[in-house]
Amino acid sequence: MDSELLERITARRAELVELEEQLAKQLAEVRAERDELGLAERVFERVSEQIADERVSAASVPAQVGGQAVMLIPHRTSDVAEHVLPPDYQRILASVRQAAGPVMARQVGEMLGVDVNIRSKLEPLRGKLVGLADRGWMRKLPDGRFTNRL
Repeated sequence: MDSELLERITARRAELVELEEQLAKQLAEVRAERDELGLAERVFERVSEQIADERVSAASVPAQVGGQAVMLIPHRTSDVAEHVLPPDYQRILASVRQAAGPVMARQVGEMLGVDVNIRSKLEPLRGKLVGLADRGWMRKLPDGRFTNRL
């Protein structure tokens, strides 16, 4: 009887040693996967930051058109803030917002101190207003007036 009990104890000890080895192996696999996930999270965060930085810099990099530098105006989206626009476009948006209602290019020019009686000064402003409207920063009404984007 003592030998039978001793055999059962020895067998159980062997089972527990085997179980411990299996659990240690599983624990090592879990830790390795957890470390890989941590690394993946860091890589994801870095790539996300780089993409965001590239979007901002791409939105404010001048392009060349006909040998002249031209500032690209990004389309308005939830991830593109107004501060990426060149300062003169930001002033135009602010002027349209301050107006009591829809405004013509001439009125915006007057608010900005542009000599609206000189066509060569008014037309570039009109072009900027149209560009902002085309890209969703404001609205152009059918009668040619501009208003805040709703």
